[in-house]
Amino acid sequence: MKIIELILGDGVFSGIEAISLVESPAIEEDFIALKSQEVKLAEVSSEKRILMGALLVPNKPIYRKNAEDEYYIYFSKNTIEKASQLYLMNGKQNNATLEHQHTLNGLTLVESWLVEDEVHDKSRKYGLNVPVGTWMGAVKVNSEEVWEEFVKTGKVKGFSIEGYFADKAERPKEPMNDMEQKADAVLSKIKKLLNEKI
Repeated sequence: MKIIELILGDGVFSGIEAISLVESPAIEEDFIALKSQEVKLAEVSSEKRILMGALLVPNKPIYRKNAEDEYYIYFSKNTIEKASQLYLMNGKQNNATLEHQHTLNGLTLVESWLVEDEVHDKSRKYGLNVPVGTWMGAVKVNSEEVWEEFVKTGKVKGFSIEGYFADKAERPKEPMNDMEQKADAVLSKIKKLLNEKI
């Protein structure tokens, strides 16, 4: 099975266009909803209505299938860093969708950072164990409907990005974690078996 690195292209349509709230995030990382017990906000608001989670995880194989082919995609640390900066520089922080299909109003990316340390990172404070190089985000939900109908009910569990990327067919050059190494070993065995049968 092919493993394709997605990179930023050179055209106008390159980079991340929106953050989507989804039930099953492809990066397999759920967000957490920050509630008022974190910071007391007088009686004006009973909840902060902020969702925090991983937006992109470096070197994470993401399974894809189209009409003709099955393959994996991944993003390098370098691409994630550039894409996260470009997203904000292009003023896209208010662009949000539901399941990549419906535009959502009233959501804003209010915090954005790259995990730089295994231990001393804000993500660790909230129990999110993601690798160095992960793009983390906190999204403020000002829409009553989105909060009540989708977040509080658990219909959405994580973030997914949507945008335009070029592809570069090669394996990640950065070290992979244990799960990625196991997946890589399985893929190598499958390719070897397929080549022996041909």
